Amino acid sequence: MTFETILNDELIATYTDAGYWVGRTITDYLDDWAERTPDKVAFIDSRRQVTYRELRAEVDRCALGLLETGVKPGDVVSFQLPNWIDWVVLHYACTRIGAISNPLIPIYRAREISFMVALAESKLVVVPRDFRGFDYVAMIDELRPQWPSLERVLVVGGPSSPDSWEEFMATPWEERRDPASLAALRPDPNDVTLLIFTSGTTGEPKGVMHTHNTVVAANNPLPERLGITPDSVIHMASTLAHLTGFLYGARLPVQNGATGVLQDVWDPKAFIDLVERHGVTYTSAATPFLHDVLSVEGIAEHNIDTLVRFCCMGAPIPRALVRLAKDLLPHLHVLGGWGQTENALVTLSRPDDPEDKIVETDGYPWPGMEIRTVELDSDTRVPAGTEGRLQVRGPFLFVGYAKRLEMTRANFEEGGWFDTGDLAMIDEDGYVKLSGRTKDVIIRGGENIPVVYVENALYEDPRIEGVAVVGMPDERLQERAVACVTLKPGATLSFQDMQDFLRERGVARQYWPERLDVLDELPRTPSGKILKYALRDRYAGEQA
Repeated sequence: MTFETILNDELIATYTDAGYWVGRTITDYLDDWAERTPDKVAFIDSRRQVTYRELRAEVDRCALGLLETGVKPGDVVSFQLPNWIDWVVLHYACTRIGAISNPLIPIYRAREISFMVALAESKLVVVPRDFRGFDYVAMIDELRPQWPSLERVLVVGGPSSPDSWEEFMATPWEERRDPASLAALRPDPNDVTLLIFTSGTTGEPKGVMHTHNTVVAANNPLPERLGITPDSVIHMASTLAHLTGFLYGARLPVQNGATGVLQDVWDPKAFIDLVERHGVTYTSAATPFLHDVLSVEGIAEHNIDTLVRFCCMGAPIPRALVRLAKDLLPHLHVLGGWGQTENALVTLSRPDDPEDKIVETDGYPWPGMEIRTVELDSDTRVPAGTEGRLQVRGPFLFVGYAKRLEMTRANFEEGGWFDTGDLAMIDEDGYVKLSGRTKDVIIRGGENIPVVYVENALYEDPRIEGVAVVGMPDERLQERAVACVTLKPGATLSFQDMQDFLRERGVARQYWPERLDVLDELPRTPSGKILKYALRDRYAGEQA
């Protein structure tokens, strides 16, 4: 299918002429390294490892199989897989033939998946048989009648059947179609390659579209800024279906001929073991991951001196955590960064930055990315050190929300500035510090909780009269969600009742509020609008 985007010839010329859009796809890099270092390990996961030669062979076989299955350039392939090499193979195979990858977070459940796959009009869905005790096949079987565009489902780790991923990958597709034919399907680097959903702040998830050029450009500055080379060993525990995991776990190693180490279930002790065994040099994760690592008993006794970069995304880094890292792991540089699904990584602190810049700001812009702060009700810039609406433009920006062209345009202002929905201050040195959000969202451990979406789900409970979901402080995760509700006459609702209801509605567990307060009434304006700031003030002095 064809998605409308905001990409135009002027944008293409601007970022191509400036050298940010280099006209390459991720499979171009794979081909380069498969030729130069064919026997080097490309990826390691919990089940196996592959060299660059083996990875290219698997990607090509998968690409031929996708074509034989009926997937064409421009079709969407959805996959809800853990951090396994199969995830990488499938994404690269889609790239090889010009199909669009739609990665889905493994902890999403029926409510989210039904909407996302329907909007994407996916031709193929790939899921694990089960992962962490959840039956994905049963969920897909239940939802399948809602997806008229879906033609096939493949199951990783399932029994022998026509729907087995393992049998699909073992089929000698090259006997039916010449592998050399793949070269003719190389996509235009300005084609959409990624459809990735962000929870945002509204009742429905938004399908963010990126091109080959935007996601390649987002990774290109990392080697110079962070010292990444082909000798680097790059770890990823965040799901590859988040843009952080997608860029720095699934693609960064191959763009640099490095080795990627994928962790499918987060466990800080297991992470330390991976560092010791494989010589991990770099990882990116939300701030709570760093907290967990530094809390491992006897961490200083482990030989993890190879780990020199820990980039924290999605939440501020407490000063105490930076100092603790410096005491326990003096070789490690902790860096903070900020970005969104729509614009990748916009800012990041630098290894030689003073401590104040690392803990009191959200970093400095990447080459090519511009930031500005403007007044709340106009596009007039505000002075350095003054709070305003944070806006971004540059070569990493997305090219639109899928099937939401007017929504896309509404988020851009004159000059190509994207309104991030955040409030921030930019200091005289150009470092940004986020200070609040104009959009109603809670950030729990670096992951957005779409407040309106959760509230809409709770409003479906016949016992609830009114509901407001707000954040309260948490030492480890920065915020946790509290559901403040009023009930209909005679109704009762316990915390367990709320959890059971959200489970029945198929709401992903990470979105469930972690506290329930039943109130006599919600604070409101004279017109009836809920005063959420009053509820936030109520919890401001508490710790979850």
